[in-house]
Amino acid sequence: MKNYLSPSILAADFWNLGEQVRAVERGGASYLHVDVMDGVFVPSISFGIPILEALKRKTTLLLDVHLMIVQPERYIETFASLGADMINFHLEATEDPLGVIEKIRSLGKKVGITIKPATPVSALEPFLNLVDMVLIMTVEPGFGGQSLMPDCVDKVRELRKRVNELGLELDIEVDGGVKESNLEMILEAGANVIVAGSAVFGSNPEEHTRLFVEKMHVE
Repeated sequence: MKNYLSPSILAADFWNLGEQVRAVERGGASYLHVDVMDGVFVPSISFGIPILEALKRKTTLLLDVHLMIVQPERYIETFASLGADMINFHLEATEDPLGVIEKIRSLGKKVGITIKPATPVSALEPFLNLVDMVLIMTVEPGFGGQSLMPDCVDKVRELRKRVNELGLELDIEVDGGVKESNLEMILEAGANVIVAGSAVFGSNPEEHTRLFVEKMHVE
């Protein structure tokens, strides 16, 4: 599996968002992680349609849109039309995961499914052959800057083992508390898509992106 870095703009300096995106492009990032929060599924409210529209006009990075919203099926068509390349929804946020997957796929977008720390890997079993990526949250979703929960890395390992048993080509993404110091542990567990927020955007995004990319052996 190829490795991909997906810097999370939740941690970016929005006064200089355009330049910060350019910096991670120069550093070699593959994706751009866009967290959409509704203040209901998670306590925080982040950003949505205008930001995605602006990003799509200015970057060629794959837009990895992470919907932390209730009933994500209400907005799939909107985010697809605005340029999301990957639409990632929470298993816990909908009563019809299969319907959400089918809707995303019908619009020609890559499909991701996410689970929170308390949700077992086994809950994903019916959907593993239907999605392109699974996102394992290694913090409670809703706030940036949290510390990684080590037990969640075991879930990454469990999921990669199951994916291999099934013979699937499935990306496993990790989001939450990722730093250069714990990156190797996460990769060894089987993740190949890494979301990093404050570790990239905290200072000198281009340099920190390049460091992540080098350690991940991104091609």
